[in-house]
Amino acid sequence: MFVSFFPQPKLFFTSAAVWSLAAILFWFFGGEQLGAIIGLPPAAADAPPIIGIAVLVSKPFLWFYIYFTLCVAIFYAFWSWYSPHPWQRWSILMTAVILFFIYFNVQVSVAVNAWYGPFFDYVQGLMSGTGKSTNGEFYTGLADFSWLALVGMNVQVVNAFIVSHWIFRWRTAMNNYFIENWARLRHIEGASQRIQEDTMRFSQIMEDLGSSFVQSIMTLIAFLPVMIQLQAHISELPIVGAIPQPLVVAALAWCLFGTISVMIAGMKLPGLQFRNQRVEAAYRKELVYGEDHADRAQPATTSELFANVRHNYFRLYFHYIYFNVVRYTYLQADNIFSLLILGPSLVAHKITFGALNQISNAFGKVTGSLQFLLTSWSTIVELQSVHKRLRAFEATLLGEPLPDIDQRYLARQGAEDPA
Repeated sequence: MFVSFFPQPKLFFTSAAVWSLAAILFWFFGGEQLGAIIGLPPAAADAPPIIGIAVLVSKPFLWFYIYFTLCVAIFYAFWSWYSPHPWQRWSILMTAVILFFIYFNVQVSVAVNAWYGPFFDYVQGLMSGTGKSTNGEFYTGLADFSWLALVGMNVQVVNAFIVSHWIFRWRTAMNNYFIENWARLRHIEGASQRIQEDTMRFSQIMEDLGSSFVQSIMTLIAFLPVMIQLQAHISELPIVGAIPQPLVVAALAWCLFGTISVMIAGMKLPGLQFRNQRVEAAYRKELVYGEDHADRAQPATTSELFANVRHNYFRLYFHYIYFNVVRYTYLQADNIFSLLILGPSLVAHKITFGALNQISNAFGKVTGSLQFLLTSWSTIVELQSVHKRLRAFEATLLGEPLPDIDQRYLARQGAEDPA
């Protein structure tokens, strides 16, 4: 799954993580200041925030774009020299482009959040009659948001197009790798399905799950400082009262509670999903044999195999009942949780309309990123099932023993043990 697309996967991903961490630490401990050498200094501490699209082309942002490009270029040059790979332009360079676009869209969200404060305070003044304005000023304020939304939307469209091609290249690499070794793999139960369908499902799930995960991490990194600044408006939390870092503590506690609850409720789902894959494979294989042999796929055999499919699906549906009860109850409660914790500050008149919108949006972004496991658990379950099948499939090529669960499965199906 990975060696076909990435050079020396274990070392590659380790080096990517270490290099990324080093680049981030260097940026915060001096790298940000280096832009001043070429006339791109960081923003002054007392400088007013830039509202609107101009922030994305300000000097600090331009220096970050250059810094990011240099870090990627050094990493790519090293791996091109150390371990050349036929797919390295897609697995390294295009991955970096995707990460940059995700980062850019997160920054658009941060810029929109910064726009919320002054604009909605301005709206509050108009609604209360304490502020005066003209139609032109009102629509100019809306135009600031429109430009941000337009740029963010177009960048997201371009990124979705690139991600789709990137994922298909990964599937192509897996397909070519397995086809080259077809003679050693053809005896494995469901070999054709694993090459054609499972590689497709793996790549599609990775497209959705991988992009969501990276965006969640970047959103968390971008919005935590914003939320720390905004919590100056918060006087206390319900029940616990005044505590340090109230918004951060509330977000972490709430998301930890939800994630643990969903993980406990969904513990059995990966195994049940994998068993479904097994009975589906047995049923499909008998039908395929029936296409070429008249004595196969007889009604008694297919009825028994389909009964196994039915039994497994009904069992899975039952376990999804309590899982969905926990998940959807938490998600509904999440809709009002930010207002719940802001209650004492609202009652004490500590928050303006603009600050309320900023805090609610930032809090939602942070909790949404921390709830990645909760909202993606069903997809993760499916990915685990597909990964088990492909991992057992490629164990033959790596000369590794198959996991016990696959050994038992092959024995039951009467298939030749590829190991």
